[in-house]
Amino acid sequence: MSTPNCPSCGAPTGAQSTECKYCGEKLTAAQPHYQANPNFSNPPQYQQPASNYSNPTQPAYGAPAQYNRKSKVAAGLLGIFLGGLGIHKFYLGRIWWGIAYILFCWTYIPAIVGFIEGIVYLASNEEKFQMKYRRK
Repeated sequence: MSTPNCPSCGAPTGAQSTECKYCGEKLTAAQPHYQANPNFSNPPQYQQPASNYSNPTQPAYGAPAQYNRKSKVAAGLLGIFLGGLGIHKFYLGRIWWGIAYILFCWTYIPAIVGFIEGIVYLASNEEKFQMKYRRK
């Protein structure tokens, strides 16, 4: 016996579920369907699962994409003012780069690179910035 699927998004649901946990669609109790003739004249119709290839920003089964948007202004200002300590790298989720900046902060090279990166962040396109630095 297979698990029931949501009629709206096709996501698998529990047998006792009353609501789809992905799209929030109300689920009705499935009524057993019996045919008088055991020989099926029509083949069963199956719903195709949602594909990631049609929309790469939308995950499978129609669940809304949940991204943590990062502010390019905040990243730019952190890079300019606290770039020597790598705070902007920690903010953007690049933990290992942030640690490298802290380890080499005594050379002032991370401060120069952080200043330049801060200017690049501020001058970059918002859409390209979000595509590069947003995290799930």
